[in-house]
Amino acid sequence: MNRYCLALLLMLLSPLAPAGEEDEMMGFIVDDTISHIGHDFYYSFSERLRATSPMDFNLVVRERPSARWGSLVTVEYQQRLVYRRFLPPNTVELKDEAYDAADWVRRQIVQRKLETLLQDTTDLEKDEL
Repeated sequence: MNRYCLALLLMLLSPLAPAGEEDEMMGFIVDDTISHIGHDFYYSFSERLRATSPMDFNLVVRERPSARWGSLVTVEYQQRLVYRRFLPPNTVELKDEAYDAADWVRRQIVQRKLETLLQDTTDLEKDEL
């Protein structure tokens, strides 16, 4: 009990530093899918991404199911749409679709990181763009 109180006291008394980009937790792929097809897509998609690239970014996989068209699956990186595709309800080769999507998303993320690094910000800060 004394150790707990001491640790709590040290946390409260220590100066708080502002959180920066390096403090952000990385490597999350959030599953916001609803149907069985969406969950299968998410599982294969995340499996491929974790196997082929270092996870130094966060993604959100969303799904909007439709009885007529199937499921609209989207992937967001830094709150921007990176991938969007309708998956038909009778998709047999879902794993191949998910693997292709993971490869596409990985290429898009690399391209966006390069664009950010090469962006001319001599007059404006990055948050002002």
